[in-house]
Amino acid sequence: MSINNVKNNNEVLDKIKSLVGLSQSLTENITGVKPGDGSADYQKLMDRAGAVRGRPLFYPHVGSGVGHGPYVKLEDGSIKMDLINGIGIHIFGHNHPMVIEQSLIGAMSDVVMQGNLQPNNEYTEVCEALLDSASGSRFKHVWLATCGSMSNENALKICRQKMNGARKILAMKSAFAGRSTMMAELTDNPNLKQGLPEYHEVLRVPFFDKNDSESIKKSTDIMAKHIEENKDNICAFMFEPMQGEGGYNVAPREFFLPLFELCKKHGIPIWADEVQTFCRTGQFFASQTLDLVSYIDICTVAKALQNGAALYTDEMNPKPGLIAGTFSGSSVALTVGKAILNKLKTENYMGSEGKIMEIHHKFIAMLNDLNNTTCKGLLQDAEGLGLMVAVTPLDASREKQLALLKVLFKNGIIAFGCGKGPYRLRFLLPVVLEDKHIAEIKSILEKSILEMA
Repeated sequence: MSINNVKNNNEVLDKIKSLVGLSQSLTENITGVKPGDGSADYQKLMDRAGAVRGRPLFYPHVGSGVGHGPYVKLEDGSIKMDLINGIGIHIFGHNHPMVIEQSLIGAMSDVVMQGNLQPNNEYTEVCEALLDSASGSRFKHVWLATCGSMSNENALKICRQKMNGARKILAMKSAFAGRSTMMAELTDNPNLKQGLPEYHEVLRVPFFDKNDSESIKKSTDIMAKHIEENKDNICAFMFEPMQGEGGYNVAPREFFLPLFELCKKHGIPIWADEVQTFCRTGQFFASQTLDLVSYIDICTVAKALQNGAALYTDEMNPKPGLIAGTFSGSSVALTVGKAILNKLKTENYMGSEGKIMEIHHKFIAMLNDLNNTTCKGLLQDAEGLGLMVAVTPLDASREKQLALLKVLFKNGIIAFGCGKGPYRLRFLLPVVLEDKHIAEIKSILEKSILEMA
């Protein structure tokens, strides 16, 4: 507990609560999708953004800093239903009172950024909250970083040191690991690493194929062959419990078990990349949802946490000097991240009867209803885990997927794509969705699909 901390001052807290109330009153009229003004000034803003970064924005999207629940208001005055949420960051949507309050409290810190050399209390508190959320695991330690890619880099270094400098990594086909040089190597998508050299350090194992009754055996046999051919030169098996960029591919627990047993037999660390799945599957970790967490040696998280982190067992604890870094996270991110974990834990979000799974079932049912009625056969294979949902639209081609994303944006929904045959629509749903929002989403999806059909 902080001594004489300005954030514990009643006068400060009263002013913060007043500001939160004001922010809510100013946005409470944002209750539905609406078009923008189509002004030339907004196009100039788009042009400026494209010029400074060297390529146009994917969407004509510049937020105004104003939003409410699942809605975000753009600088052109339009209001969109945000169903991608910064690719998974804004799990409580826009302008949530808890998030705003904790952001203001975090901003009262004496420093903007905290580091691994000189942390404040929030550093330890969020680490403890992470370990507390990992029930059933063997994790004992946490190392913070500012994003998922850096957390993955730390995890890889830890695994390589543990395995005496072994170079190669077992990873799934269609995997996504991040945007750093090494994480691009781990990522199985040539379009995301054009012009980069191949280091040939990744040994691919097919992900589960629900249409192939021999899928589990094939993947296990391929992993066994990789291990036999590379002996003591494998440092880890990195996997996503549910693949994100790769297509929101899901697999049953039975698929992973023989792969894990092979790794345990040969002393290969098991690394779960939960950067996107963290907090989204009805449990804090998707490996808890799949009852696999006890197997995991190291796990990386980010996005919904507002920060990045690697959690690992005592046995994986690295030697001093291997992982460090100037930045561990901003005071605001650490404060909000801890509050998010606490809210998800103490309120009715987790578990098979919690809010997350309630949203999941209703959203999947809505997609299936469209596919069976007015959009018959045009929204197939709706699936996912919790707040991560994908569906295959139209003819499953990249051309139609990209065109549909732009039509959806025009009509008021921000979604994104994933997969590479079939090409799919991806949704990262906020926990603030209500029945009325799902009804509005259904109407916009129907309009957009029929516009494309």
